[in-house]
Amino acid sequence: MRDLLEKMGAYGRILAAVQKRELPLKISGLAGSLRALFAAALFTDGGFSGALLVIVPGMDRVTPWITDLEQLLPDRQVLAFDPAESLPFEVVAASREPAEGRLRVLASLLAREERPPVVIAPAEALLPKLIPPDEWEAAAIDLRMHQEVDYEALPRRLVEAGFERLDVVEAPGQFAMRGDIVDIYPFYGSPVRLELWGDEVTSIRALDPVTQRSRGNISMVRIWPAREFIYKPDLAASAAERIREAWKNRKEQLKGNRSALNRLQQRLNRFLEMAGEGTGRSLNLLQPYFYPQQASLLDYLPPESLVIMDEPGRFPEQCRSRTALLESDYRRLLGEGQSFTSWQDYYFDDQQLLQRIADFPVVAFSRLSTRLPGIQERSEETFTSKEMQPFLGRPDLLVKEVKGWLQRRVTVLILTRTEANRRQLEREFKNTGLPFQVEENWPERLAEGRLQVGQGVLSAGFEVPGMLAVVTGEELYGRAAVAKRRRRAGGTPANIISELTPGDFVVHIHHGIGRYLGICEKEMDGKKRDYLELAYAGGDRLYVPVDQVDLISRYGGPEGAVPRLSRLGGTDWNRLKQRVKKRLRELAEDLIALYSERSRTPGYAFSPDTVWQREFEELFPYEETPDQLQAIKEVKADMEKPRPMDRLICGDVGFGKTEVAIRAAFKAVQDGKQVAVLVPTTVLAQQHYLTFKERFSRYPIRVEMLSRFRTPAEQKAIVADLGKGLVDVIIGTHRLLSADVVFKDLGLLVIDEEQRFGVAHKEKIKMLKTSVDVLTMTATPIPRTLQMSLGGVRDLSVIETPPEDRLPVQTYVLEYSPDLVRDAILREIQRGGQVFYVHNRVETIARVAHYLQELVPEATFRVAHGQMREDELEEVMWEFLNRRFDCLICTTIIESGLDFPNANTLIVENADSFGLAQLYQLRGRVGRSNRLAYAYFTFRGDKVLSEQAEKRLRAIQEFTEFGSGFKLALRDLEIRGAGNILGPEQHGHMAAVGFDLYNRLLQEAVQEVKGKPVPERKAAPPLFDLRVDSYLPDSYIGDPRQKVEIYRRLALAEDTAGVEELAEEVRDRFGEMPEPAVNLFDLARVRARARELGMREVQHAGYTLFLRFEGETAPRGEELRRWSGGFGQRVSFSTVAGLEIRVDTRGLAPQDLVRMLKKVMLPGR
Repeated sequence: MRDLLEKMGAYGRILAAVQKRELPLKISGLAGSLRALFAAALFTDGGFSGALLVIVPGMDRVTPWITDLEQLLPDRQVLAFDPAESLPFEVVAASREPAEGRLRVLASLLAREERPPVVIAPAEALLPKLIPPDEWEAAAIDLRMHQEVDYEALPRRLVEAGFERLDVVEAPGQFAMRGDIVDIYPFYGSPVRLELWGDEVTSIRALDPVTQRSRGNISMVRIWPAREFIYKPDLAASAAERIREAWKNRKEQLKGNRSALNRLQQRLNRFLEMAGEGTGRSLNLLQPYFYPQQASLLDYLPPESLVIMDEPGRFPEQCRSRTALLESDYRRLLGEGQSFTSWQDYYFDDQQLLQRIADFPVVAFSRLSTRLPGIQERSEETFTSKEMQPFLGRPDLLVKEVKGWLQRRVTVLILTRTEANRRQLEREFKNTGLPFQVEENWPERLAEGRLQVGQGVLSAGFEVPGMLAVVTGEELYGRAAVAKRRRRAGGTPANIISELTPGDFVVHIHHGIGRYLGICEKEMDGKKRDYLELAYAGGDRLYVPVDQVDLISRYGGPEGAVPRLSRLGGTDWNRLKQRVKKRLRELAEDLIALYSERSRTPGYAFSPDTVWQREFEELFPYEETPDQLQAIKEVKADMEKPRPMDRLICGDVGFGKTEVAIRAAFKAVQDGKQVAVLVPTTVLAQQHYLTFKERFSRYPIRVEMLSRFRTPAEQKAIVADLGKGLVDVIIGTHRLLSADVVFKDLGLLVIDEEQRFGVAHKEKIKMLKTSVDVLTMTATPIPRTLQMSLGGVRDLSVIETPPEDRLPVQTYVLEYSPDLVRDAILREIQRGGQVFYVHNRVETIARVAHYLQELVPEATFRVAHGQMREDELEEVMWEFLNRRFDCLICTTIIESGLDFPNANTLIVENADSFGLAQLYQLRGRVGRSNRLAYAYFTFRGDKVLSEQAEKRLRAIQEFTEFGSGFKLALRDLEIRGAGNILGPEQHGHMAAVGFDLYNRLLQEAVQEVKGKPVPERKAAPPLFDLRVDSYLPDSYIGDPRQKVEIYRRLALAEDTAGVEELAEEVRDRFGEMPEPAVNLFDLARVRARARELGMREVQHAGYTLFLRFEGETAPRGEELRRWSGGFGQRVSFSTVAGLEIRVDTRGLAPQDLVRMLKKVMLPGR
């Protein structure tokens, strides 16, 4: 397209003005993605060696610009600079993911790269003041191979630069130090592992935060700051003086207001404490005192940068809507003694920003010819172009329009998002005889006057009359193009025994449920080892050797359940286990009987995919995720078999389950069968109805809905047509289960969230299921281990890949404050969004609604809770979905199922009283669009928290950082999902023995009923009773959780290769091993080898070591001679009960004996 631009006379004049820097320049009349095309061309051809900053009026314009410029400037990094969340309130914890984008922008602008980045910033994002760029850059840490670094000062420098010290690095902004090993995960650049020898850097390697392994070598790395504010101890004294000065001024104005003066004094004390220590989550509040001369994002731009302003006329209004809110907030805070500065100490106003913008070369794009506010333009060009009309599901309209364009010698480009979309379009043009060519390099060149098809994404089409027409996926499919935001790889360990903290409940397979007290070092028989200390009923203690840690699992029961401790030595635990085993065997028998009965039941074998099916699937406007494709493949394979399908699909809302159901429905209708989609609520029925109708709009498929949203007369007509076979797809609530609903030829039943239907409805569903294909969908995740246990008795498909454009949710944990609530609600409704306010007590919810209406009179509120009549509740939900009011005050009924893309702020009262899984699901209700979402988990500051609540609050803090709290929340949620699948009775058994043991017993029961041998737990040889210290010292691995995880994995190592791999990982993560750790791994190697050799026993008694073999496994001939030679004069043999090798150990130190054993049993290692 660039070649066509150059032929436009107006573009030539504009480019000449830009090259001569006759700016600011205003261009009006550019439609759709033509603006981005102009911006990319002017930046490239205008001779700019710096960055490109595009200032857009609001967040809704960020994604389209990113989409377009990623396509048009493929050699540049295109980054979003999101608005900063700088709350004037102190927070206990805040997620840092949304800050990642801002920090990456600052670092990339200062990195002096050959090709500086392209930055898209909404007006609001420029308002917060930043520290001067030279101060921010000075906090970066350069590390090179063989460089001398002050080991003692390094952690202090990292903390001052905003990094948080933890035991394990899992997310940006964290670092860990373990002896000579230092792991750092910056926001800009990759995570790294340093190895030091004294103060010298001897190795820099790339770190994988999921596996915790490092690889490759790097010669140097720059660690950019992990926070916008940089704490500098040498500025603390002068900052404290400015804080006291501001306090004095404010104190004078508050004379006579005792409560406000008390609060002001408390704030002074807190600020002085933060200034002196440099710690606290709200350090950013000190910025104006540490850095009186503050900067804006524009000060970070390298020389020769270009600024593009998109709709500059809206810039002042966008800034002022935010600053007006700040002004009222700070005025109230000042009056209450909760601040001693004005908002202008933290933010610029629109005029200050415009003055700074005017210092740069500026090109402004405006739809209409309006004046640039606050900037005097040098020239103006008006261009003629228009928005592209939509062709949604109407290829005939597109073909007609294309023919008209080609007759007028217009160059036509049609862009599709996927290759499948492109192939489908090419077939359309071939069928209608339209000549076209495929153009791969469309951004650079197009053949004039011809029709070209390309693959790529632009946010919106446009037409330059008589010259160029560009049609994009937006016009073809009706869904906005999506820019792929950078996603971070994540991973959850398969077993969360490593997340054990003292006080957690655990299950010992032989001794039952105990409470984990910690890991302790004990000396027994002259040797030191680590033990897990467990408390049982009656004050009993059990010390479990760490090589038996695989016998222990974290207790996973229903969330919040407090299990009864078992009694050591009693029979209760074994009886309970046997009872659960019996019930599980019955469950397995039922499941297998049901499975084989369905296998024998004759069903309908659907035809293989037709051309129409492939064409229909190619019209899907998004790239399917691998999980989604796998689920579709499995569903179709089931449908084509001559037995009824019964498949469950698990996946969060928005992960693509509905598309799987839609494709299955299309396949069924192709064979003349009817499809019923059963959902628990009217609102969900409406959402599905609209989605199905839109996807089937190009085909002769009739989709109808049966719910309260249809009048009785409409329902009667639909039911009649359904019986005659005139309705292909029917979507409905339990109304579908009524006696009058009769199908002519039902082939597929889709059930969404079956567990939410009542018992009576479930019985009717069971009757409807017989002999038809059934696809069940649920949004609650289930554990992967359960999927494996149910393999072959329940068909499961799991979709766990989230959509690419899902933005992180900015999460805060902080004390409840009316000002915070008012600020959060107003900010959301000012950007056109809606708010969930969770108050989980039905008795007081009306009072809270009245209070909030008085607190925020500008907003409209409605209440929803589970005790309302069903029709009343659905009415409220429907109105909220259709944006009839701003804020829904509700109980936890919003946990799952519905999709409210416009609700992007969540406020939770008394978050400490919720379970982690509940909070995880609540937070999942927001952040479902490509707009930044906020979650505020609040607690009452005056409330005395129980130990459980305090622990939960700490977990929530970690949960904001995707740490262990996040993993545990996911784990609890999965256990809830397991209960949903297996039913309430099984949920009780799960609670009795814990999920891990329950799952193991279920797996054994399934294997037994199938007649397959139950895999024996691997028989480890008896403990090597060698008087040698073998453990992981605290000085080597200080974090008990990591230590337990290493012990667990060592206990589970199947062979010497597994032990070797773990030893290599431990050396990589923690450095060279001390003697006790070397002994531990040597013993593990020998034990693993003994297992491989089938040795029966290894016993050290007195001064003799006995090695006993089973008959078949004993070494013979040459091998036996090698063993004999290895032990030398010390060896003797006995063959009374199989081969027994005896080694005289007098004069041998324990570690020498271990080395000798290793040398004999593992020659050459």
